[in-house]
Amino acid sequence: MSYTIRRATPEDKPEWLRMRQELWPDAPVEYLDYDLDEILADPEQAVFVASRAEGKLVAFIEASLREYAEACETSPVGYIEAWYVDPHVRGQKLGREMVHAAEQWAREKGMTEMASDTWLENEVSIAAHLKMGYEEVERLVHFVKRL
Repeated sequence: MSYTIRRATPEDKPEWLRMRQELWPDAPVEYLDYDLDEILADPEQAVFVASRAEGKLVAFIEASLREYAEACETSPVGYIEAWYVDPHVRGQKLGREMVHAAEQWAREKGMTEMASDTWLENEVSIAAHLKMGYEEVERLVHFVKRL
């Protein structure tokens, strides 16, 4: 199946939000919706979406420029902030193409490194990153104590 990958526009916000909700199902919709316009307007961030021939969105990737990322030797670096492909189109190399779009954007911004992260238990994402040439550089456990 053929997909078109392009920069997201304000008209994509409803479907982009739907996919963000799929990616982070425990997050309140108000949290996932509050910064969409800011992300689209920020020159240091990019959102790419993939659509089918009829126009329905089936994937997105959010990338940014960060001043720091673990184990990177340069600053700033490109960073994959979010990456999602609808379940019914996974396994067709669309995720790889989404990452390539984000990496190309970072290259055009002058970046020589791209970083990313995922949850420790997200073995599918870890495997996808490794398959695409990303190296695991660190594991992190976060703590909180209510006072």
